[in-house]
Amino acid sequence: MKRLVPLWIASIAGITVIVSNFIPVALGMSDLVTQMFQVLAAVAYVLGAASIAKVHLGKLSAKRPGWGYSIVVLGCFAITLFAGLLKIGALPADRAPYLPYSGKYDSEGSVVWWIYEYAISPITSTMFAMLAFYVASAAFRAFRAKNVEAILLLGTAFIILLGRTAAGAYLTGWFPDEIGGLKLENLSLYIMLVFNTAGNRAIIIGIALGVAATSLRILLQIDRSYLGSGE
Repeated sequence: MKRLVPLWIASIAGITVIVSNFIPVALGMSDLVTQMFQVLAAVAYVLGAASIAKVHLGKLSAKRPGWGYSIVVLGCFAITLFAGLLKIGALPADRAPYLPYSGKYDSEGSVVWWIYEYAISPITSTMFAMLAFYVASAAFRAFRAKNVEAILLLGTAFIILLGRTAAGAYLTGWFPDEIGGLKLENLSLYIMLVFNTAGNRAIIIGIALGVAATSLRILLQIDRSYLGSGE
């Protein structure tokens, strides 16, 4: 019974949202399901925060390797949490100019806004900048001309890279207008707009079909993996 009830709740909720797109009478039920989802999402956030705190507190108390990072995680988590809950630095809203904390918690000038602009955003940029070295190393290994596919990949990457730089424009800038499409900047643009777009659309279509198939399996109670492995 403890597994049967969640299965029927998921099926009924999913079917209600789908039917509401075709039957206007069911829009009210769809809104109710959406509100229930928002409540569950809020509970999931709380459980996720509790899980993070539990894992890092356990790591900190046992002083397992890397426990110093747990101090940083817990400290940043606590600062951001209390800054958001207490709306520290939030400006008054336009509709209530006399209430000091009526604005959004992440409005410009608040502590959460400062944390995002001057901590999270620079750290994210630094992380992606460091990933560039791993991407370059992986590209060097992948672009070895071992077969036809690797040669095509190498040639395409070479055209795209040169076409996006001033060197590419200089190398093919002398081409006449009759064959202007063979200029590296135009050729790289053509590859991105035609071949790259076609590949992206194929991937998106495949993802959409996978989502539809998985959704049907959940609605028909065939896929029960979201309930866990326990009986």
